[in-house]
Parts: sequence; structure tokens; C-alpha cells
Amino acid sequence: MTLKVAVQMDPIEHINIDGDTTFQMMLAAQGRGFELFVYTPDRLALENGSVTARGRPCKVQPVKGDHVSFGPWDAVDLAEYDVVLLRQDPPFDLAYISTTHFLERIHPKTLVVNNPIEVRNAPEKLFVTGFPGVQPPTIITSDHEAIYDFRARHGDIVLKPLYGGGGSGVARLMADDPNLDAMLDLHAMIGREPVIAQKFIPAVSKGDKRIILVDGEPVGAINRVPNPGQIRSNLRVGGRAEAVDLTERDRELCAIIGPELKARGLLFVGIDVIGDYLTEINVTSPTGVVPLKRFTGVDAVEIMWDRIVELRG
Repeated sequence: MTLKVAVQMDPIEHINIDGDTTFQMMLAAQGRGFELFVYTPDRLALENGSVTARGRPCKVQPVKGDHVSFGPWDAVDLAEYDVVLLRQDPPFDLAYISTTHFLERIHPKTLVVNNPIEVRNAPEKLFVTGFPGVQPPTIITSDHEAIYDFRARHGDIVLKPLYGGGGSGVARLMADDPNLDAMLDLHAMIGREPVIAQKFIPAVSKGDKRIILVDGEPVGAINRVPNPGQIRSNLRVGGRAEAVDLTERDRELCAIIGPELKARGLLFVGIDVIGDYLTEINVTSPTGVVPLKRFTGVDAVEIMWDRIVELRG
């Protein structure tokens, strides 16, 4: 089967191909003979019910500094494509949400991965709250007094922006840390959204496990270990990837959320697990396939494309 694939992403010219999951998706698609077209979110347009994107056909290769070549600029009707990969990075702001409204017009006739309606309805740090018993103690609020009360009850906490990504803005605050007011004021200056406070999990020093699920089924995991003295283990902020096996608790967590992911059309998902707790369900632009393949041999991207071909067949 030959598919026409459009990729909505941040500028491909600037990515780091060594670890970029979207680039691996494109390489695998090209290896199957699929046509590739790439565009940035600001090039989407909605007119008279039609969704178009101005971008370029492209070819990719795993060569640093020469990883992409383009055809001529063109405005295409996305309804004429088989698949759209929704892959721009957070922040999950109104610009991001607007693209999901546009892409909703063409899905599922054109298969959007992930389903744009459910991407919009499942913000990563909110979605996980719908599964009782899987999270550490957590509060989401703009009420400073509520956060102070939460810290008084739980001791050390981790504070993070509700719609951030990549570890940005994540900070640990001790039970007696005098900087909580300053941190809350800083978040309020950045935006009006609530913040998340979670009970600090000491097991984070041993790593933050990223588990990749395809159509609700776990395919493998890596462990992301923070630098000494740090709590952020995201690879883009200096975390180190290492091999890890799925535990019985990991499989239990996947079994709890997997059916809901499948039902919602969230085809390619990355979840974050610290110790026995699920902290996030990443549905926007999950990463981790490169170290997963390096350490385990599992190619999550090829598994994803196999499933897409089945759905398009």
C-alpha cells in the first residue's frame, strides 16, 4: 500500500535528527514508499469547509546537516491525503488547540495521528487525573492558599506548568522552601492557567520511565535518569537514557489506560512513570523511539506504521 502522508511539525530544518521521533516516523514512511509532505502549523488554512496546508513535498535521509530536501512550495487539500501526523511540540496553547479544530474537519477520512479531537480533550497532565489511583497526590489550581495547604499535608512538592512540555518550568520545592510564593508569582506572570503541584517522589532519582504505547498496547520502555542533584530527567534538558524492563506495575498501569487510549484514537502515546506512579500521558508529540530501538531493538515507529496500514486498508 502506498500512502500520502502530511506531517505537521515545527521547522524540520532545525531538528536534531539523532533523537527526533518525528524524523524517524518520516524515515520509516519513506522506506515504505509513502509520499511525504511537510508543513508548519502556521501554514494551515480553513476556507469554505476545506482544510489546506502550504508546505513542500520532501525526502529525508539520516545525514546531519543534509537531512531533508524539498520540492516546490504548494498549497494542498489535506482531505486528499491518507494520513496527517500531528507532531508539533507543546506548549499546548490556543494556537495548538486551533490546529486541532482545523484537523477535526478532515478526520477520520484522512487519519490524523493522534485524533485531533482527543488531543484537544486530553491535555497530558489533566488526562491522567481521570484514572483513580495511578497518580501521586496531585493538585491543579491557581489558588495559592490551596497549594500551601497541599504542601503542608505532603511535604516536598514538585511544581510544574499545566500546559508545558519537555521539563520546562519544573521545580522541586522543599516543605520549608521560602521560594514558593516567588515561583507561583512567576507562573502567574507567564499565563493565567492553573499550575500542578505533586507530592515529590524520591524514586525520581532512579529515573523517569517513558513507556511507548501503540493503539493502547505497550511496546517498550526506556528509563530517563536525571543528572546528579536534578529532578528533571527529560532528554532535552540533559537526562540520560538507559535500558529498562517493564515491571508488573508498569503493565498494570498500561492495562488501566490502554483501552481508553484505543477508544479515543490516541494511536501513538508516551506515558511517564516514576516508581509506582503514572505522572503524565503524552499525546501531543511523544518522543523516545530512538533510545528504545537502540537499547531493546523494538522499533515503535514501524509498529505504528503497521497499525496505520491496517486502519487504512
